[in-house]
Amino acid sequence: MAYTHWTVDGLPWDQLDPTKVDADILKVCKAAALVEYNGHIYADLLCNIFHDDPAFQQVARDWAVEEVQHGEALGRWGEAVDPSWNFQESVQRFRDGYKLDTNATESARGNRSGELVARCIVETGTSSYYTALGEATDEPVLKEICRRIAADELRHYKLFYDHLKRYLDKEGLGRFGRLRVALSRINETEDDELSFAYHAANNGDAPYVREQAFAAYCRRAYSYYKPHHLDRMVAMVFKASGLKPQGWLHDMAAKFAYSRMRKKAESFADAA
Repeated sequence: MAYTHWTVDGLPWDQLDPTKVDADILKVCKAAALVEYNGHIYADLLCNIFHDDPAFQQVARDWAVEEVQHGEALGRWGEAVDPSWNFQESVQRFRDGYKLDTNATESARGNRSGELVARCIVETGTSSYYTALGEATDEPVLKEICRRIAADELRHYKLFYDHLKRYLDKEGLGRFGRLRVALSRINETEDDELSFAYHAANNGDAPYVREQAFAAYCRRAYSYYKPHHLDRMVAMVFKASGLKPQGWLHDMAAKFAYSRMRKKAESFADAA
């Protein structure tokens, strides 16, 4: 049976209950809407990197359509909960201040296998994040949006992983190289993209202070994760890196990741 994608109009908007919306969750969802809505820009970059692989280029274009829809769903929800917020104005503010170079024809990861490992890591993070958000909220429409996005991101992970296996046969990127790319991409979650998205979505035309925006985002976003979210996240990272996704090493890494995330969230909360 062919996969049938959901639609924004098909979400249960009649069940929307603004009284069940947590103010902090609203802020991080507004930021997430901007990042997701830029999916087509990332697809342009992927199509340049895989310029002679039309099959993967089509995969990237199809992936981008779904990513943009994620942004549309979150943006519409944000406007419905907070009528004073304008999604498209925030999108423009984000794009004006955060630029992605889409002209590159080679991956910054060293080869195409590395690029696909990085894509797997992104999908790992987003699937876990929306699962955590969905479990943290009591608002029915957001809970359903998060459930559907998390399922999409998990499917995207599997899609990129399938193409990764194809390129590993050609390029022979080993476990160490894959792990290096994975760790590098994880560290990049603390770059300007999420910080500026949070700022553009929530601070209007106020000056951008990276440290403040980063702290405000992290103390909220990190607080929604529970140990089981990190267990699954680490297992997916290990699989993309060519490591055994279960076992003592996974358990140690998952405990470390959860502890590190909680400490960061708490330190930013204390500072605030």
